[in-house]
Amino acid sequence: MTTLNHHRVGAGEPLVLVHGIGSRWQVWEPIIATLAASYDVIAVDLPGFAGSAPLSTTTVDTLTDALAEFLAAQGLQRPHLAGNSMGGLITLALGARGLAESVTAFSPIGFWDKAGRVWCQQSLGKARLLARKLRPALPSILDSAAGRTAFLGLVFGKPWAVDARVAVDTAVGAADAPGFEPALASFADVRLPEIGALAKIPVTIAWGNRDILLTHRTQSRRARTLLPAAEHVTLHGSGHTPFYDDPAACARTVLDTIGRSGR
Repeated sequence: MTTLNHHRVGAGEPLVLVHGIGSRWQVWEPIIATLAASYDVIAVDLPGFAGSAPLSTTTVDTLTDALAEFLAAQGLQRPHLAGNSMGGLITLALGARGLAESVTAFSPIGFWDKAGRVWCQQSLGKARLLARKLRPALPSILDSAAGRTAFLGLVFGKPWAVDARVAVDTAVGAADAPGFEPALASFADVRLPEIGALAKIPVTIAWGNRDILLTHRTQSRRARTLLPAAEHVTLHGSGHTPFYDDPAACARTVLDTIGRSGR
């Protein structure tokens, strides 16, 4: 049975939040209180990230299976799902299996061409190496708006506005995650799931127009082509991980998706 570190708050229908590669459940903190006012929110750490033990083999597919096992172990039948980046594709895959009541995916991986996928892998890999190399100096570097802008512009649309403590935790979390390298390597084998049960539930794909990791202009367009029945939302002024850039718009996007389920 898969045990995942998680944060649970609120009451109502279950809503599971799934972070991206190198991240942690706390990435959702800017919107958790808003969501928990109406829903039973469960924000997880995927295996090999933050507080969850790694798997023996870590790929996007094994992480997806592990989350499915966690949902079953928690008695969460068809919860609402929201995911970011790698977590976005994981939630889409679970939705395609019939394991979700709705899916909201923020900048999900998998809608790239080969060049876009290689750019993503190389950019994230080099950023992690830099974070590990500069680890002792990170608090000083990220204490300034200029340092945060230079160091975290890959993931945040407005990195200068992010709290210094959040910036340090973000960088250190990526540097220390044992699941990072194998999960990143597995991006080369990622395949988009068959539509399956996604055709029967509300699906929203949200993309920040400042996303330079999974470029908004090309990859959101491909998502619109491949998932024409989904709702597609552009988060203006937001980056790849948009929750600190525009928490109100992110929360509204999730709530609007859930509202279309009619449950």
